[in-house]
Amino acid sequence: MRIAVLAGETSGDLLGAAIIRALRQRFPAASFYGVTGPRMREAGCESVANIDALSVMGLAEVLPKLPSILQLRAALRRRFLADRPDCVIGVDAPDFNLPLERRLREAGLKTAHVVSPTVWAWRAGRVNAIARSVDLLLCLFPFEPKFYAQQGATLKTVFIGHPLAEELAEPIAQSAARERLGLPAAARVVAILPGSRGGELKYLAEPFVQSAAWLAQRYPDLHFVVPLAQPSLRAGFETAVAQFAPQLHWHLIDGESRAAMRAADVVLLASGTATLECLLLDRPMVVGYRVSAFTAWLLRSLRLLKVERVSLPNLLCAEAVVPEFLQEQAQPSHFGAALEKLLLEPAARGRQLSQFSAVRQQLKQDAAARAAQAIAELLAR
Repeated sequence: MRIAVLAGETSGDLLGAAIIRALRQRFPAASFYGVTGPRMREAGCESVANIDALSVMGLAEVLPKLPSILQLRAALRRRFLADRPDCVIGVDAPDFNLPLERRLREAGLKTAHVVSPTVWAWRAGRVNAIARSVDLLLCLFPFEPKFYAQQGATLKTVFIGHPLAEELAEPIAQSAARERLGLPAAARVVAILPGSRGGELKYLAEPFVQSAAWLAQRYPDLHFVVPLAQPSLRAGFETAVAQFAPQLHWHLIDGESRAAMRAADVVLLASGTATLECLLLDRPMVVGYRVSAFTAWLLRSLRLLKVERVSLPNLLCAEAVVPEFLQEQAQPSHFGAALEKLLLEPAARGRQLSQFSAVRQQLKQDAAARAAQAIAELLAR
């Protein structure tokens, strides 16, 4: 048995690796190959291409790489049509994976897609295209299968929970995380996560560093820990630090984002999967995001965004408890004031953390095992 798995970024690499391991327990002789990151390769997936080829954000940012992305997709289609794997599993990266999955499904291959596109937030018209592209859609959030049913989609959807809910379930003391990172045990610590991609750092490094300066002006004893997802991002953040706040207590580290969040009293971070990790790690947070002016204009003029809140915690909690500041609102004074409130007011922290607890229980479903079971049922059909 051969199974193709296609991931598009770091979070997809983690999820793809977990599903590969769960499938290998059911099918020990199966072989896996596809578009991989380091975790999938560690799980035994042969790499046809690296996820770096697809890790691009924003409409304006993707244009220069579009020819190479399309060439890669065409090459994968030719290979899979020749190899005819037993199943093709796309993990997230919907704009890349779904058109490929559709062509392969039309050619008689079985296709599954993990992580529903955010059709409930924007571009709801994609529902029918998704139904034509895949035999099985594995959803990480409980409200998603119901949404597809309401849209009348003729598509098998399964809520599997989120694998991070199991992965991050083990409690690790804040003191242990601080010792690991060399942070002062008694200091007040703010973790700053400006995103895992260069495009995110480009737009968020400056306002995030300025927010730290805003806070430190009022509370000089604060320490700021910044886990950088890739070594290549360090220079860009260091430039912002040197320009706007060189005198602060900075701790820049490579990776270790979860340890940094565990060590922190509050977290300032880019909207994305890291916000879910922060929720699961039980840390109060403030969220920001910026894209290029062109991308923002396009989203607004075409009215593509259908939700008022974009961060996963606010979409999953019973009420919107996480402050969000997007685009023009992503200003140091907004971030600083929201972080200050979480630092000083136990009631503000408690309002977030009580909501986070309920979500953690809901998402803890042994996602990789449930995904493997649903895929096994697809293979048996």
